[in-house]
Amino acid sequence: MVLSVAKMGDLAAAASLASLCTWDSPAGMASQLSRIMRPDDANVAGNVHGGTILKMIEEAGAIISTRHCNSQNGERCVAALARVERTDFLSPMCIGEVAHVSAGITYTSKHSVEVQVNVLSENILTGTKKLTNKATLWYVPLSLKNVDKVLEVPPVVYSRQEQEEEGRKRYEAQKLERMETKWRNGDIVQPVLNPEPNTVSYSQSSLIHLVGPSDCTLHGFVHGGVTMKLMDEVAGIVAARHCKTNIVTASVDAINFHDKIRKGCVITISGRMTFTSNKSMEIEVLVDADPVVDNSQKRYRAASAFFTYVSLSQEGKPLPVPQLVPETEDEKKRFEEGKGRYLQMKAKRQGQVEPQP
Repeated sequence: MVLSVAKMGDLAAAASLASLCTWDSPAGMASQLSRIMRPDDANVAGNVHGGTILKMIEEAGAIISTRHCNSQNGERCVAALARVERTDFLSPMCIGEVAHVSAGITYTSKHSVEVQVNVLSENILTGTKKLTNKATLWYVPLSLKNVDKVLEVPPVVYSRQEQEEEGRKRYEAQKLERMETKWRNGDIVQPVLNPEPNTVSYSQSSLIHLVGPSDCTLHGFVHGGVTMKLMDEVAGIVAARHCKTNIVTASVDAINFHDKIRKGCVITISGRMTFTSNKSMEIEVLVDADPVVDNSQKRYRAASAFFTYVSLSQEGKPLPVPQLVPETEDEKKRFEEGKGRYLQMKAKRQGQVEPQP
């Protein structure tokens, strides 16, 4: 069960890249997509937008999970994105490089599929390849006949019993975290007149988008990758307004999709700075959907996530970040919560570094 969609490259190169993108996946559960990065995929400095990469990651995940969920006879379905675990951007990708996105199914529960995705960049002039991203996504199969009906997922055969046990632990952990990140009523981004520099209000930004047919799945609901790309775009605007330099996505905390967004909705993607360290910025992004053609449904929270950005010089070197000045009690509380997430992740990274002999 392998998909290969490549605009450049040959079979030998694809095989070489596949050998680099490895994970503990049941046999046959893998797919690969490749695409060259164009100028409209990148910022003014030539760095590919994090949202572009996130969209490709989601496309690969949607293909393999939808294919698997339709691998047995029964009611046809399409896999909908429910959650993206924390994703680190290990290395920047540039215009002219080829992105190779490899996806593999690593666990299935009764109603969900876990997909792990690796992204490699290839310099086709030198042949140099490097790992740029790793991501874990969760999908649920929705019936083509009834979008509110979640179907059962065909089981996979594991090569080792430990694979299933480890997958079940990841499933339970993400299920608990999703429950903890449900929308807090009234938590919205409000505009402020004449804000001071380095404050939350100074850099906060919003984008309004009318959902059209090209944004949607067969069901008429927005692709998860489209939503993530818009979220990254808003987070990038917030980061650029705050530090006024070239900025790139460093990581994305877990993205939770709380509810589906239907074609014809007007969505508001809002971003605000929550925390700054010496060289990084945390931005909270909220997605609200307004079903303007359906008076029976009120505005609702559709997705939320935290993005981390870093500031770069013209030579691509990390720069110090202007320190955020929280003003209100809510801003100070969010700052401390962001600091806690930053220190927790920093300790986790340090724990993963092997001690020097």
